[in-house]
Amino acid sequence: MKIKVGISSCLLGQEVRFDGGHKHSRLCTDILTPYFDFVSECPEVGIGLGIPRKPIRLIGTADAPKAVATHDNALDYTEQLIEFGQEKAKQHDDICGYIFMKSSPSCGLFRVKVYGENLYPEKGGGRGIYANEITKAHPLLPVEESGRLTDPPLRENFITRVFAYYNWQQIVSEGLSHKAIIDFHVRYKYCLMAHSPKDYATLGQMLADAGKSEPNELGERYFAALMSTLSQLATRKTHTNVLMHLQGYLKKALSPDEKQELAKIIDQYRINQVPLIVPITILKHHFANHPDPYIGKQAYLQPYPEDLSLRNAI
Repeated sequence: MKIKVGISSCLLGQEVRFDGGHKHSRLCTDILTPYFDFVSECPEVGIGLGIPRKPIRLIGTADAPKAVATHDNALDYTEQLIEFGQEKAKQHDDICGYIFMKSSPSCGLFRVKVYGENLYPEKGGGRGIYANEITKAHPLLPVEESGRLTDPPLRENFITRVFAYYNWQQIVSEGLSHKAIIDFHVRYKYCLMAHSPKDYATLGQMLADAGKSEPNELGERYFAALMSTLSQLATRKTHTNVLMHLQGYLKKALSPDEKQELAKIIDQYRINQVPLIVPITILKHHFANHPDPYIGKQAYLQPYPEDLSLRNAI
């Protein structure tokens, strides 16, 4: 079953931009489509603007911009875009991620130009009107911009969060229990440790007193902390820490030569001589030959389908 993910229509090659063009993302259509069921929206077309059309821009302040026509500030589309965003946020409450078009006054997530009274862009920029409504309605939803997905660590982080979000929703749909929450935490232990050892420990402490809280209330707190932790980029240092933890489960199973080879490969990853996929592949090979029931539960070794090849470049 594919995972539902929202996306700006132009990224799928749909000719909906103000100039009648598109911003086709081959990553989305060629690589992610086998796993994602994309739900596309173009908010500017959605509120009735034509193709082609006069472009719009953001004016005012970065925290409360208005979307107006570039040729006439009196043509204000802010409320229409807000209402459209609120409507779609309710309609698409089953999506597990969203990919937005960068720099768009309706869809941009980060540093979208907002022109102040002096007609100069505000420092730091703002967020597109539509994107802002989606993220307000679904604050834990994994979101990213098309341009940033060309960066391997950001791409891997986003996909990791989408699959974690989806897996959690599956558990919620079956009915939360203390056991289900703890089992999920066990499954994502090393993923969380790779993103933030400190926050992983905090989550563990939260679940230590799980029985004192009602499952749904505990689940809400846990999931919010989980997504916050996964949103932090894992580093070579934190990945190396996890790899060494996993190595420890094999210390009685491997020969001295195998141990030396594995330690060498992990160190090669640490000093940036090989990508993460190399030690991961070796570890998966050893655990296939020497199964460990605890490691067999871990999402870290394969948090998403391996043919996405996301760890080949990090």
